[in-house]
Amino acid sequence: MRFLHTADWHLGRIFYGVHLTDDQAYVLDELVRLVKDTEPDVVLIAGDVYDRAVPPIEAVKLLDDVLTRLVMECGVQVILVAGNHDSPERLGFAGRLLVTRGLHIVGKPRNDAQPLVIYDQWGPVYFCPIPYAEPPVIQERFGMQEVGNHEQAMKAVVSQMVSRLPRGARSVAVAHAFVAGAEASESERPLAVGTAGTVSRECFLTFNYTALGHLHRPQSAGGDSIRYSGSLLKYSFAEASHRKSVSLVELDGEGNVTLEEIPLSPRRDVRCLEGYLADLLKGPHGGGSCHDYLMITLNDEGAILDAMGRLREVYPNLLHVDRPHLVPRAENIRPSTDHRKMTVLDLFSSFFEQVTSRPLAQEESKAFARVVEDWGRKERETE
Repeated sequence: MRFLHTADWHLGRIFYGVHLTDDQAYVLDELVRLVKDTEPDVVLIAGDVYDRAVPPIEAVKLLDDVLTRLVMECGVQVILVAGNHDSPERLGFAGRLLVTRGLHIVGKPRNDAQPLVIYDQWGPVYFCPIPYAEPPVIQERFGMQEVGNHEQAMKAVVSQMVSRLPRGARSVAVAHAFVAGAEASESERPLAVGTAGTVSRECFLTFNYTALGHLHRPQSAGGDSIRYSGSLLKYSFAEASHRKSVSLVELDGEGNVTLEEIPLSPRRDVRCLEGYLADLLKGPHGGGSCHDYLMITLNDEGAILDAMGRLREVYPNLLHVDRPHLVPRAENIRPSTDHRKMTVLDLFSSFFEQVTSRPLAQEESKAFARVVEDWGRKERETE
């Protein structure tokens, strides 16, 4: 059984005010060509296909086009699960009708869900779709009021799926989750405040392979058998060093996995440059294109008239200029920590301490976490 694992397309993403739909269409054309070349039996899309619950029309049209080409032109089956950015109801519209054409979309976890069975030369392989599962959803749909965090929610869904697998069957999970110990990036939306949103790798040890979505860096979360394919494109400058790819996986008759990372080539790369204005105005260096999406750190001290405008004459897709050496001498004007790298809880705790002159208490921190999680859930349901 050969399958292609991808995730975190985030169609409709806006990056520093730039709509990335054309860039996403470019790399998805490459994905379709890759499917035609490698001829997988299945394409797995492990969540966050959209960037927000109500995506722009252009993003919906792009997804419709890509899925149509994969299913109709390439003749490959597609299994797609909802992520925390997706609206499960909207994404899962007409899902039961689409199954007949080989497109399997799973929005919300169900207590009556069955594995999808696809055959190869050695027999059946059981694919277990596990969309993003919030604890309150599992409490309601599974009647399990004792579920209080993401770990318990994931174990409940996995246990239900595993109970429907024949003994010794080859199985593949397609899940959207944050596995503890894996490396996060700036561009991911936290599943919960603090560490309550993580799940352990032990949740997935039953499966021969687990195709994960949510984290944007391609990485292992437990050997080659539990893996994040990473996002379709770089969605923050912190990801400038990442090499985006999809995972081509082969499962033999004994359930052993072999994996190949196939890199993706974007229309424009996301890069960070550093130097003095006069040197940078001479043109790109280091092998990159002047048309990439850039963040430039200037080492010049003192004022510069219209640095952004002057640099954009050479680098038209420059998105941000950082001036770390242009720092006021007065104390306490700049925060000691870059706010872009702080969590929601860190930001609120810092604000709270500045206003009240005392640190946030543990109970207050828990109350804030509950409010943020409730707000996020309502946003996905009503946005």
